Amino acid sequence: MSEENISFEELLNNSMKDEKLGKVVEGTIIGINKNEEIIVDLKYKADGIIPKEEYSFDENEIPSKELKIGDKIIADVIKLNDEQGNVLLSCKKRKRAQIRKEFEEKVEKNEIFEEKVSEKNENGLVVNYKGIRIFIPKSLAANQNDVVRFKVIEYNPKEHKIIGSAKIILDEEKRNKEEKFWAAAEVGKEYQGTVNSVCSYGAFIDMDDGIVQGLLHISEMSWEKGANPKDILKPGQNITVKIKTLDKENKRMQLSYDGKGEDPWKNAKYKIGDIVRVKIKKFMPFGVFVELEKGIEGLVHISQISEQRISKPEEKLELGEEVNAKIIDMDLENRKMELSIRELEGTSSEYSSKDENN
Repeated sequence: MSEENISFEELLNNSMKDEKLGKVVEGTIIGINKNEEIIVDLKYKADGIIPKEEYSFDENEIPSKELKIGDKIIADVIKLNDEQGNVLLSCKKRKRAQIRKEFEEKVEKNEIFEEKVSEKNENGLVVNYKGIRIFIPKSLAANQNDVVRFKVIEYNPKEHKIIGSAKIILDEEKRNKEEKFWAAAEVGKEYQGTVNSVCSYGAFIDMDDGIVQGLLHISEMSWEKGANPKDILKPGQNITVKIKTLDKENKRMQLSYDGKGEDPWKNAKYKIGDIVRVKIKKFMPFGVFVELEKGIEGLVHISQISEQRISKPEEKLELGEEVNAKIIDMDLENRKMELSIRELEGTSSEYSSKDENN
């Protein structure tokens, strides 16, 4: 058979008689066209062509941005004649192996991945790492953002099972921040906090972006005895607190609050014998607690309520009522005061310490 009667394909096949489909070849890039096809000089009678879709599994990898004329490139032969006289090549197989190796190294090192979400469903999220499909269950997704940071917690390539977790990263970051907080925490140190919840005995305060929580006892919220924490603070309120007591071993702390104000007993001007106007605050079997001013309270023993013999304070007084009383004993250091209403029984409501002094 004469050479002119031999088809181009036969010539091509003869020139590549040592080549087989799937065999790896190396060539030099001689061009990249507008369709992002890579033209490769294989030192044969025909050039090699790597279509864009055969360059990578990652659509963001653009040949013209990563390669240049003169670069060497290795590819697999997938077709000896692409019907245009070129040898069809693919980088995918080699890249798949390279990506798989790279992926497994990252998994082995427990590295963090950050990828776009390719699918969302009721069970969770699906992300792709350069063509490798990873499933993140809903319970481990942490959020439903379009880009997710995660670690691979289960890798079983034989069963094509790769499970990721975004929650594990958040848990690790929280743990690290928590350890850092406790390492730096000390009594007297000031923090910005947010009221998480309020209960009968105080409020729980979130600190350091909610990483840790401390207790603000009612005794640190108000000088007023019997004060209701819910009247002082509300959930979500931002306040400034200080660490009052600290137990790093058990990760517990009690807080103090500047909003409590200055101790009213500190500048109290009262003295024994003063006649004062008081408000009935709380009944007890042994007497009644009265308020002289906000934060300063005293006790009127049941024997000091009336000259008449009574079995309980309610027989003579009403909660919230204002009456005159006389200071008969006091201990400023321990914030204690005893008063008597009996000694002033019968005086008018206008009776005041000023009137007494005059």
